[in-house]
Amino acid sequence: MNAKIIITILIAILTANIAHPRNQQQPDSLSRQLQEVVVTAKQPATRLVGSTLVTTIPGSNLAGLGTALDVLAQLPMMKVQDDDVSVTGKNNLEIYIDGRPLRDRFELRQLLSSDLKKVELLMAPGAAYGSAVGAVLRITTRRNFIKGLSVKEQLQVEKQRKWSAMDYLSLSYREGRWEWYLDGAINRNNMMVKGSTTNTLDYQGKKTVIGGSQDNSNPTLTGMARAGFNYAHGAHSFGAYYRLNPEKGDFTNNGTEWLDNDPALRRIIDRRIRAHSHFVSTYYETTFADTYRLHFDGDFKSSEADNRTATAYPDAEADNVHSADRRKSSLWAGKLYMEFPLAGGNFTAGTQDSYTRTRLDYRMMNDRVEEYIPSSATDARQTSAALFASWGRTFGKFSLSAGVRYEYIDYDFRVDGKRDENVSRRDNLLTPDFSLGYSFGDNAQLSLSYRMATVRPPYSSLTGSLNYVGRHEIEGGNPALRDERNHSLQLFGMWNGFMIQTNFSRSLDTYAFVKQLHPASDLQLLMHPVNIDVTALSCYLVWSKSIGVWSPNVTAGMYRQWLAIERNRYDRPIFSYYFNNTFSLSRGWSITTNISGSSRGDMHTNRFGSNPFTMDASVGKTFLGKSLTVKLSVSDLFNTANNSWTMNTFGVFVDKRQDYDQRGISLNVIYNFQQRKSRYKGRSAAEDEMKRL
Repeated sequence: MNAKIIITILIAILTANIAHPRNQQQPDSLSRQLQEVVVTAKQPATRLVGSTLVTTIPGSNLAGLGTALDVLAQLPMMKVQDDDVSVTGKNNLEIYIDGRPLRDRFELRQLLSSDLKKVELLMAPGAAYGSAVGAVLRITTRRNFIKGLSVKEQLQVEKQRKWSAMDYLSLSYREGRWEWYLDGAINRNNMMVKGSTTNTLDYQGKKTVIGGSQDNSNPTLTGMARAGFNYAHGAHSFGAYYRLNPEKGDFTNNGTEWLDNDPALRRIIDRRIRAHSHFVSTYYETTFADTYRLHFDGDFKSSEADNRTATAYPDAEADNVHSADRRKSSLWAGKLYMEFPLAGGNFTAGTQDSYTRTRLDYRMMNDRVEEYIPSSATDARQTSAALFASWGRTFGKFSLSAGVRYEYIDYDFRVDGKRDENVSRRDNLLTPDFSLGYSFGDNAQLSLSYRMATVRPPYSSLTGSLNYVGRHEIEGGNPALRDERNHSLQLFGMWNGFMIQTNFSRSLDTYAFVKQLHPASDLQLLMHPVNIDVTALSCYLVWSKSIGVWSPNVTAGMYRQWLAIERNRYDRPIFSYYFNNTFSLSRGWSITTNISGSSRGDMHTNRFGSNPFTMDASVGKTFLGKSLTVKLSVSDLFNTANNSWTMNTFGVFVDKRQDYDQRGISLNVIYNFQQRKSRYKGRSAAEDEMKRL
């Protein structure tokens, strides 16, 4: 793809449309509310409400961008990479759409930018959310209630090194108090990765090098089918839906591996993935005595995945290495809470409970390799019961909120049917949070918040099985990982169009990946997670403003950590910037150009390479009264994205060089017939457990 040609097309379209007079949108008449700061009176309008950033979308130059992902990519403090949404300086983002938790990445692509009413970013979520949640994104839609049938169709075609395509169809029908809906999607993706890994260490008194090259092709076919209903009458509402997600993948790696100066051996890895999951969600909500709101959520999830891996060395006298694993997981969860006014403020109290079980049956079918990578069957069960309460009130120019969460955890880990007493445990956790804000006037506000959190590692990192990577390399989990205890102090401020966010955290027993020697009859390196203690400081300055047809959004900042393992220190800071631009032109045209970059620096045990300049761009237009949207996007326009990193742990230096197929072009066509609002009011009954699974 010729970058100069693409730039020329974008400039020509921009020049042609600026010449046309633009129909100016009237700015929102933002009413002054207590403890709210108006950043700008023009759309999009972003306000700071306590420690929550609130952005209104209707009438703004973001409303016609395409999908919700396109809007989020242009908002302050937000970053979108492919379909992954993150918040600057925050981990563990929880996303809700109309009170319903985000379940898969399809949902943000399915939601149109014209449907959005309000986007709220909670930078200091309270006790009602899981203690591991670092930030919460709440999206409220603005679709009209229209009786009868509504249809939405979306097609996306993308070309990187390979072709990918996604098609989504939504049907819904509303009559009286009832609403029924049926959604379906299919996604064909073919991702390619090239690169090399070099491991250098002292082994038996001499310098040793273990290397390998990768040329990965990973075509996957995923689907989604969902059916549900909602009912609302007076102060009562309830609903439920069922969702099925099948997945099929065939991974191939044509590469090489070598030891010291020996000739490189050709290596072919084939992996077959077959998986599916079932999910059921239900809710009930009622309001009584005009002020008391009771809400219940219930979730059930069951998933199963079968993986088969074969490693062959066609040009060497070596046995093929075959392995297979089957993972079964299930989750039962419930969340019940009540909200009501108390002592001049708002009080929320409730309980959140879950039961999770994950079983992994791993089988190594090569007798020689099984001597150091044994077959095993693990069974992890966790029962969690939590009570939470939070209260918030405004005192003149001050705003105060405080909460506490108590949680009981019973974790049972078994290997080949026998309970591992060194890993199994029972914990009683108490995690408080506190936030204090002050308003200096209509355009300036400052908030200080503290939160203690308990973060549990994902179940994939707790597995006791090991995976064969090469003749001298192994990867695996660590069932002995302890839960992280995190203390976080945040300062958040806003003045006119400027924001500053500073966060200081101390993490005890968080986890990071290391590579070290593994006990075996010959040389073997093991990559696995271990517990570490990290102190970190992040500081970001944001400027956002609408200037005519142009809405720039600039973020610049730094992340610095303090971490030492043995005699190695990992404390080189990472400086980064994001410069997002949105141009809203006449006749339904819109253009975005997003530029970002970062310096070389450390995050946990990885030292990431510098990435000084990366650019994405898009051109879109609406037709048929905004019912039809066509958008052409280019990612990594100049092919400058850098995904390489190094690691130096326990005497092993790793140099990983990767080349992802991030550079590509995609066409997105969306047609919406009688769009209407989703009335599902369910929320996540177990945010943390859903993420860990």
